Amino acid sequence: MKKLAVIYHSAHGHTAHIAAQVAVGARTVEGIDVHLLEARALEAAPQMLIDFDGFIFGSPTYMGGVSGPFKMFMDATSKRWMTRAWADKIAAGFTNSGAQNGDKGHTLTGFVVLAMQHGMIWVGNDLMPGNNSSSGSPDDLNRMGVALGAASQSNVDASPDVAPPASDLRTAEHFGQRIAKVTARFRPA
Repeated sequence: MKKLAVIYHSAHGHTAHIAAQVAVGARTVEGIDVHLLEARALEAAPQMLIDFDGFIFGSPTYMGGVSGPFKMFMDATSKRWMTRAWADKIAAGFTNSGAQNGDKGHTLTGFVVLAMQHGMIWVGNDLMPGNNSSSGSPDDLNRMGVALGAASQSNVDASPDVAPPASDLRTAEHFGQRIAKVTARFRPA
């Protein structure tokens, strides 16, 4: 069994909703043991992640980057960096914000830099941009049009039971399945 961690922070529940859908998609892949983990719980003990084969990082985009609690988790991984403990493991990421753009790219880039510093293998989104033509729709997968990872949008006055929209949840599920397939393929037993 390959182990895949979905590590996330969510202050209001929207990013947790996306993380759960990422895990649903990942669990459809045979031979993958998926763990949904809150970043705050790992901050004090990131060494517990040593046996994992892949990581999917998730954070809301706040003020153009990862949330403070997720950044604390990132900083706590420095001892893993010093020992190259995560080298050659799969890495991917997703984010959510209230705005359509909201500078989500900066959050995803932060995840990429973290992964590259650890010597990991980054996997992006394989979906074509949705809702980018006159025949498109907000119901399309990857309606945010992001290739670096998965991105979603939740209206700031909407609760997690209604936001993000169904298309973003389906995109998250597809993304989780993709990362699980890549983890199963590229991480030797």
